[in-house]
Amino acid sequence: MTRIPLSFCIPVVAFVAMVSASSLDAQVGRKVTIIDANLATEEELRAVPHLTPTLVSQLVSRRPFATTTDLNKLLSASLSKEQLAQVYERIFVPLNLNTASKEEILLIPRMGNRMLHEFEEYRPYKALAQFHREIGKYVDDKELARLEQYVFVPINLNTATDEDILSIPGVGKRMLHEFKEYRPYKSIEQFRREIGKYVDDKEVARLERYVTIGTP
Repeated sequence: MTRIPLSFCIPVVAFVAMVSASSLDAQVGRKVTIIDANLATEEELRAVPHLTPTLVSQLVSRRPFATTTDLNKLLSASLSKEQLAQVYERIFVPLNLNTASKEEILLIPRMGNRMLHEFEEYRPYKALAQFHREIGKYVDDKELARLEQYVFVPINLNTATDEDILSIPGVGKRMLHEFKEYRPYKSIEQFRREIGKYVDDKEVARLERYVTIGTP
């Protein structure tokens, strides 16, 4: 058996620890196996089981979806419950941990009533690190990482770190700059007005889901 030099192992362990700590701070769950349905390319959507060319076309034309419920209304007209579960193993619209309904949470594949109760019990979530701490009492690290992909906690526009802002799906360095440029925000209307200078109304509405003024 080939031995791995200790000098190689230490940097790798340090890197893994750094990534784990980083994901705890982010306010939108780090994607591992699923893609945001609002941002997936047509090629990525065509690779999802049960998404026919017609469904892909309909999905793209109706984006962005404000909630997973809206996505589910579209897909459930053509797909069975079992097929939907397979689709949601690949694509999803992230859920706001503090406002998602029971029905929305139960759309997460393999989500049962017991875990639904735990999701709701710890509201309001102040940060994703709280989700890790509380839900980590009931599941192992692998399952926690899977569940994390489906959720987010809205960030405080006036205090969020660069990492928090960049965790919002579709936000890059340019939009990070615009988010920070107009601080302090006095209202969500100001956010809509300022960010609306750079993106259309649909994109502003999509981004607005991930932010708040003051306490989440």
